[in-house]
Amino acid sequence: MSLDEIILIILFFIIVSLAAVPVGKYISRVLTGEKTFITPVIRPVEKFIYRICSIDENSEMSWKTYAIALLIFNILGIIFLFTLQLIQNYLPLNPAGMPAVRWDTALNTAISFTTNTNWQSYVGESTMSYLTQMLGMTLQNFLSASVGVATLLALIRGFTRKNSDTIGNFWVDITRTALYILLPLAVIFALVFASQGVVQTVGPYVTAHTLEGINQTIALGPVASQEAIKMIGSNGGGYFNANSAHPFENPNGFTNILETFAILLIPMSLVFAFGYIIRNFRQGLAIFAAMMILLLGGMGVAYWAETQPNPTIEKLGVSGGNLEGKELSFGVTESILWGVPTTAVSNGGVNSMHDSTMPLTGLVYMFNLGVGEVIFGGLGVGLIGMLFYVILTMFIAGLMIGRTPEFLGKKLGPYEMVMAVIALLTPAIMILILSAVAISLPQGLTGLNNPSAHGISEILYAYASALANNGSAFAGLSANTVFYNLTLGLGMLIGRFVVIIPALAIAGALAKKGRVPVDASSFPSTNVLFVIMLVSVVLVVGALTFFPVFSLGPILEQLFLQGGMTF
Repeated sequence: MSLDEIILIILFFIIVSLAAVPVGKYISRVLTGEKTFITPVIRPVEKFIYRICSIDENSEMSWKTYAIALLIFNILGIIFLFTLQLIQNYLPLNPAGMPAVRWDTALNTAISFTTNTNWQSYVGESTMSYLTQMLGMTLQNFLSASVGVATLLALIRGFTRKNSDTIGNFWVDITRTALYILLPLAVIFALVFASQGVVQTVGPYVTAHTLEGINQTIALGPVASQEAIKMIGSNGGGYFNANSAHPFENPNGFTNILETFAILLIPMSLVFAFGYIIRNFRQGLAIFAAMMILLLGGMGVAYWAETQPNPTIEKLGVSGGNLEGKELSFGVTESILWGVPTTAVSNGGVNSMHDSTMPLTGLVYMFNLGVGEVIFGGLGVGLIGMLFYVILTMFIAGLMIGRTPEFLGKKLGPYEMVMAVIALLTPAIMILILSAVAISLPQGLTGLNNPSAHGISEILYAYASALANNGSAFAGLSANTVFYNLTLGLGMLIGRFVVIIPALAIAGALAKKGRVPVDASSFPSTNVLFVIMLVSVVLVVGALTFFPVFSLGPILEQLFLQGGMTF
């Protein structure tokens, strides 16, 4: 633990937080249909899309129509990506001659990228053709991220509108998100990445003659373009199996910091955009503060755990840090600086192997996943999840002051409470159920590389990653089997739509309500007390749900480690 490392962490979070304010302002203008500096360039493209797709941008939808459109869009995306993988051997841009992808792997991958999870049970450079990577994975990175932002915007409209039966137009919302927000940023980041050595080519793989006298095939591909949207879209799906630990995805210290910056930029900016849209910047700042407290708390625990001496190594008479599994060009600090945000933000990209972290660090990662990744979280859905916690917090506050709970001038009734609880608890419950099934069946234990407490952590992490739509792996579980591909695919679907559909239902219910005046008897939602209560609710819900299984996994492994036992 050094002062330089602590200063690096502090400066990093200050810079990305400051950058999120103007970006949030820009996003709010895009989402509300206001003109921006890029409108003269993008608007003709936007109008052309509406024309060829027969979209009336002035027509709005009820929440049910909005939900149906969203579901149809995602179903078509799954079918398209699934089919593309099955026929990639007949299609162009396949210089390595990749065969068709196995059906269960193809189904899992199609669900994964369409739900913004980007879980990868396959080795990308030896499984997917260039066309599949570009037309399949990269395209879905844009579309799935746009769906999350569109859902958030619909929920915000529920709070800002009164006596309305509509919450917007799904097709317009995803089009504007993709064209005005994701595409420009992706182009900028892709150009910078390519300039730093991230490969971008459709040429064939290269064969090198090594010093040992053997031939080695070096995989290439259109990496920089996928890397850019992978980071800014909270996707995380890497072109290579090693993800951002691969030098062609993350070649140097600058790209490492820039990619970490990209992980957090839009999720943080959306919180400020929320404040701008509702015309209450202090409200956005209060939610931002709660998220940042949780993020920095996890960062502190992980950093402390990774900078402590490893008892097992010390017993062997060897001194040193916990470098096993870390990318040595980045080191422990930058591995943790990446690992905590990527599990909090639903990105899923990795620059080191989470399986090799200390048990307490793994505990932080799993907690970030288990509470629904509401610590900034994925694009749109992270803030949606935190707003569910806000609804729960205001309900508790209402009980304390003897008043019907309200937020942003809208009374919160039993319907909103039920929807919020369903969205918060269903993924958590399914994480535990699916993990228990995997631990109980031979099919679940087959791919396990470690026994005892660490093995429990590997399985638990896989399902937590799937249900949280994160996509990162502990890297110690061989999950490319029919059992894991199907059960993890089911988890991804539940984790995605059990959050999105209740959010739209709440949006529809709130939009129909009138506004109530905020007076002295209203519980304030922008002060320090609100922030403390919100943080406490997230911690308590997470602890009550997962403490028993954490006790059998990372906590028990930490105790074993102190006694010199490894797995």
